[in-house]
Amino acid sequence: MRRLHRTRRDWFADLALFLFAACFAAVSSQAIPVEESLGPGWRAADQVVGGLGCAAVLLRRRWPVQLAVVLLLAGSVAHYLTGPAMVAVFTVAATRPWKATAWVAALAFGPLPFFLWQLPDMSEERAGSAVTYFALIAGAIGWGLFRRSRQQLIASLRERAELAEADAESRAERARMEAREEIAREMHDVLGHRLSLLSVHAGALEFNPGAPRAEIERAAGVMRESAHLALHDLREVIGVLRAGPGIGTGSGSAERGERPQPELADLPRLVAEARAAGGSVELAGPPDGVAPPALVGRTAYRIVQEALTNVRKHAPGAAAHVRVTGGPGDGLTVEVRNTRPPGPDPARGAAPGAAEGGGQGLIGLAERTRLAGGSLTAQPADGGFRVRAWLPWQS
Repeated sequence: MRRLHRTRRDWFADLALFLFAACFAAVSSQAIPVEESLGPGWRAADQVVGGLGCAAVLLRRRWPVQLAVVLLLAGSVAHYLTGPAMVAVFTVAATRPWKATAWVAALAFGPLPFFLWQLPDMSEERAGSAVTYFALIAGAIGWGLFRRSRQQLIASLRERAELAEADAESRAERARMEAREEIAREMHDVLGHRLSLLSVHAGALEFNPGAPRAEIERAAGVMRESAHLALHDLREVIGVLRAGPGIGTGSGSAERGERPQPELADLPRLVAEARAAGGSVELAGPPDGVAPPALVGRTAYRIVQEALTNVRKHAPGAAAHVRVTGGPGDGLTVEVRNTRPPGPDPARGAAPGAAEGGGQGLIGLAERTRLAGGSLTAQPADGGFRVRAWLPWQS
C-alpha cells in the first residue's frame, strides 16, 4: 500500500478539522434530543463513539469515502457524530470524483423521505434537530464542491501559465533558430560564391601550368581579391554571431552600421565578377524604373548568386543566361539557365576546378524564397539546368 505523505500544511488542516468536529460535538451536546428511556450508560457510550468519530477524522485523507459511509451509518444511532460526518462528506466532495460524491450524498439524504413522511408525528424539538442535521450535511457537501471547483480553477490557471511560458520559450527558441538559419544561408551564399571563384582559378592554373604570365597574374589577382573578400565576409558573420540575438542579417543591418546588403541593382556587378572569373554569363534585366522592396531585391540577388555559384561548381565552362523581368503588381521573375557543360561526361568526373557541393544551396534558396512569399523551381532543362523563381512585388 502506498504510504500517505502529509506536509506540515496537511497536518495543520487535519488537526483544525479534528478540533472543529470535537468542538461541534461539545457545543451541540446540550441540544441533542435523547430519549428519557435511555440510561446514563447509553449516553456515556454515545459520547465515547462521538470521541472515536472525532479521532477518525485524521483518517480522512487515506479512506475518505469509507470514513464517510461509516460515520453516516453510525450517525443514525449515535448522536455525537454529526461533526465528524460533516468533515467526512466535505472531504469526499472536495477530493473525490463526482460519482463517489453522488453516492455519498445519496447515502446521507437517503433517510430524508422517511423523515418527511414521519414529520407530522414528530415533536418540534426532534424535527428541528433533524432539519438542522440535513442542512449541515448539505452545507458541508456544497462547501466541498466549491473548494474542489476552486482548486480545479487554480490548477487550470497554473497549467495555462505554464503552457504560456513554455510557448514563449518555444517562440524564442524558434526565433533563435531562424536567426541562425538566416546567418547560415548568408554564410553559404557569400562564402560559397567567393570560394567557388578561388576553386575555378586554382583549378585552371593546375590544369594549365604553362599559361601566359599575364593570364597567371590575372588569375592570381582574382584569387587574392576573392580570398580577401571571403575573409572580410567571414569576419562580418562571426561579428554578428558574437553580437548575440537582436543583431541579424535582415533588412535592418545597414541601419546598425553593418555593410549594406546587396540589392537588385547590384546584379551587373555580380555578373561582372563571374565574367572576370572566366565564365560566360549573359544578363537580361533587371527592369528599369522603381526598385523592388529591399527583401525582394536581396532575395533575387542571392538566387542569381547561388545559381551562378552552382554553375561554376557543377557545370564548369557552361554558358549561363540570367533573365530578370517583372514589375510592381506582377511580381519579379528571376531565371538562371545554363547550357550543357563542355568537356568530359559528368558521370566520369568533373572538369578541373569544379568544386564539390553538399546540395544545400538550392534547399536554402527555396527556404529564402518561401520566406519572401514567393516560389522557386529548379530542374534540368535542355541538357543543362534551370532555376526559376517568382517573388511578390506589391504595386
